[in-house]
Amino acid sequence: MSPTFIKLAYIVSAILFIFGLKFMAHPRTAVKGNRFGAAGMGLAVFVTLFSSGISGYGLIFLGAVVGIAIGYYLATSVEMTGMPELVALFNGMGGAASVLVAGAELLRSQAAHANGANLSSTDALIAAALTGVIGAVTFWGSLIAWGKLAELPQLKKPITLPNHQMVNAGLAIATFFLAWFCVGAGGSFGWYFVMAIAASALGVLLVTPIGGADMPVVIALLNSYSGLAASATGFVINNSVLIISGALVGASGLILTQIMCKAMNRSLTNVLFGKIEAPSGDGPDADEMYATIRRTSPDDVAMILDTAQRVVIVPGYGMAVAQAQHATRDLANLLNANGATVEYAIHPVAGRMPGHMNVLLAEADVPYEQLLEMDDINPTLGTVDVAIVLGANDVVNPSARNDPSSPIAGMPIIDVDKARTVVVIKRSLSPGFAGIPNPLFALDNTLMLFSDGKKAIMDISSAMKEL
Repeated sequence: MSPTFIKLAYIVSAILFIFGLKFMAHPRTAVKGNRFGAAGMGLAVFVTLFSSGISGYGLIFLGAVVGIAIGYYLATSVEMTGMPELVALFNGMGGAASVLVAGAELLRSQAAHANGANLSSTDALIAAALTGVIGAVTFWGSLIAWGKLAELPQLKKPITLPNHQMVNAGLAIATFFLAWFCVGAGGSFGWYFVMAIAASALGVLLVTPIGGADMPVVIALLNSYSGLAASATGFVINNSVLIISGALVGASGLILTQIMCKAMNRSLTNVLFGKIEAPSGDGPDADEMYATIRRTSPDDVAMILDTAQRVVIVPGYGMAVAQAQHATRDLANLLNANGATVEYAIHPVAGRMPGHMNVLLAEADVPYEQLLEMDDINPTLGTVDVAIVLGANDVVNPSARNDPSSPIAGMPIIDVDKARTVVVIKRSLSPGFAGIPNPLFALDNTLMLFSDGKKAIMDISSAMKEL
């Protein structure tokens, strides 16, 4: 292939990536966006494979077959509840690939130098060192995030060392000097290997103190890191489309991180330095708070819904665990047929990853126009007849708005407590990831329906059909 054709093909790939990101900004066009992105990546891979200087097609083909098989298996077998963990692993694999590519390039450069060729340029060596640092942090940070999302007993709670932030600062400084030595030694693989180990330890320690409730922010940030690592790798191997695509992922991930931080009332500076720990606060006593809760039944909820004109459903991780999205859609259809208006209030960090609830509801073919963001639905929640909280907890906790001493004080929430009637569907009174009680459950306008989310929704639907 001629250099001109390769450059033109890379430009087309970059355009496809940009349009793909644009389309993925809305649930209605997200599938089209994925296809545009896949087409752009397919074109970039094809052109790169058949450009000059590529050899070893047998190994490349074998790797592609293995990768396709693993990717297909994961995409078709992982439940929607496991999607956040899968995204975390994908972020990590991107970081690991960048570390390996940069390391392989350094080995190639050293082998060529032993045969009389010049070493890689200083710019390329700096890019390789940056790739190793960012990629290693991304890989190990993503593995820890995966463990937290999977609720592994060893990682479920925040883990900190004495003077944890000082340790992180020391590791960051050590990693910087190791990268400097690597570049100064002409891209020594030995220095690169030691640097990658230090960066790996930094990646682990940056994420271990972060609580599970903050994982949406962490996933978005690690996604940005993986893009930056890929972009740096593009400078290492002099591949323009990798530079562009990595920059796009890095920038979009950083923007998403800012959105998540705003939604959780977190500082981006604190996120970058791994300080996403909730502020301390004694908080109210749960037993005392829940002494006045009112229980309800599916039959009672059905009678309330039968006369409702406007119903808002607030989905949370509990809906994902119960796989209740299809049953929820069926209930919404019943309410629509009964003359009620049904909407879904979507909190940016509901679930375990950005857009988690949107993905679940799109899978159930819920009309996109019924999905309303928190800022759009909050001003009108006072006119809602019934708000159904399905598996959400911290994102509807009024303590964030009313209690300055609460660990989630200042976090924007969905103001369901302002609805005329609130029905909370939960298995028990257990707290959310923030680990604090929710005064919403004890309000005069709140009814508690203790049940599995899917079963509760199906029982309500059955009761409505019998009215």
